[in-house]
Amino acid sequence: MNVTLDGFMAGPDCELDWHIQRWTLEMAESLSKELGEADTIILGRVTYNAMANYWPLKSACLSVSREDIAFADMMNNYTKVVFSKTLNQLHWKNSRLAKGSLRTEIERLKRITGKDIILYGSGELANALIQENLIDEYRLWIHPVLLGKGKLFFNEISNKQNLVLVGRRTFSSGVVELRYAAINC
Repeated sequence: MNVTLDGFMAGPDCELDWHIQRWTLEMAESLSKELGEADTIILGRVTYNAMANYWPLKSACLSVSREDIAFADMMNNYTKVVFSKTLNQLHWKNSRLAKGSLRTEIERLKRITGKDIILYGSGELANALIQENLIDEYRLWIHPVLLGKGKLFFNEISNKQNLVLVGRRTFSSGVVELRYAAINC
């Protein structure tokens, strides 16, 4: 999750330019490695719609780098589980709508043998997962930017959760990746 130093995941009008302008090759490589450790992506409706209209086109684009094509192939070929109360149909390859409760669906996914499950964007879904104590590890990319207003990442947290730092990395852009494991008491 990309987050500003003051805790926002998007600007007031959902703008993301603050993190795209700091993007570097080393960050792209790190993200590709992270995605390579997963085989299932969970998404909310808004993020699903944005990605489903973007990534399929990247695989077919001849003007993108080999690394970008490899990343697009992972995005397009991995299982995608979409949590939405309003979508009825999905058009992106290997996507399915989650039908059960959030807890039931996530617990079922965790029982499947395979690689990691990863959440991209999807702030409302992320907060619902946090509320249900369903996140095993937080990977936060803290950007050296103060927005002052926008869409907070940690929004409406009502229960204390203890975390332990399991990794950190500083990129040349000044972005710091912090990895925290959840301690389930």
